[in-house]
Amino acid sequence: MKILSLSVVVPNSHCINNCKFCVSRMHCNSHPNLIEKPNPFFYNEYRKRLEFARDNGCNTVMLTGCSEPQQNKIFLRDFATMNRTLPSPFKWIELQTTGVLLDKEYLEFLTGYVGVNTISVSLASYDDITNSLYCGMRENVMVNIEQLCKQIKEYNCNLRLSINLTDSFQNFDPKFFFDCAKNFGADQITLRRLYEDGSNSAPAKWVREHRLDDKTYNELIQYINDNGKVLGVLTDGRKKISINGMSTVVDGDCMSKTIKEDETYKYLILRPNCHLYSQWDDDASLIF
Repeated sequence: MKILSLSVVVPNSHCINNCKFCVSRMHCNSHPNLIEKPNPFFYNEYRKRLEFARDNGCNTVMLTGCSEPQQNKIFLRDFATMNRTLPSPFKWIELQTTGVLLDKEYLEFLTGYVGVNTISVSLASYDDITNSLYCGMRENVMVNIEQLCKQIKEYNCNLRLSINLTDSFQNFDPKFFFDCAKNFGADQITLRRLYEDGSNSAPAKWVREHRLDDKTYNELIQYINDNGKVLGVLTDGRKKISINGMSTVVDGDCMSKTIKEDETYKYLILRPNCHLYSQWDDDASLIF
């Protein structure tokens, strides 16, 4: 077994956002929050899963979940402490976020204490207002994308823009699309095709109505092929391509539905119930 990345689900009772395209709201997986119980048994079980991932070649942790990870600062502090006790701690620690609640003080905590060295900012638009609307942000925490990106870079963090390809990018000139990302200071870009499960849930319906049209998507891919330089091929088969000095990856399988015969997992998911899964939307994917 080879695990490319470990997605650590940061426990929260709710999400401060209400993303229109949120895959977590397309299915209902209810897992008990055991890791925050004052019981050393669960602490040891959780730690055992972290070690298991490391033993199987995993170097990367992504702090993520069905909410904004930074909503639970206590857990992030506890995770950092637990990680330091591992025989071989994770050194490549990423945070997936829309950027709400992040300010200089919080970024200092993430980089200085938790050890976060890559922040992946999830965007649904380059326009602050549209991005806020599509991500369901409250008005008082609306993200200023330019300011957030600048602050992340000030803390010497790698900045990845995880761009959810919504209709806000419809008819964008591909060069302008990548120039905007460069102006934000991005080191890396992940282009995400919006996922929907074919259900009648509100997010699935929204995605069918608002995902980027095939014409613009194909133009972006063609621009990458015509102007990019291949940097390498990831273990899961995706190419890393240099565009304007930014490492660019196209992710058409964000829910990890592609099955690898050699038991190579794009990621495993460590949930607050202290168990590892290989898929977000199917408990039958329990690994350990």
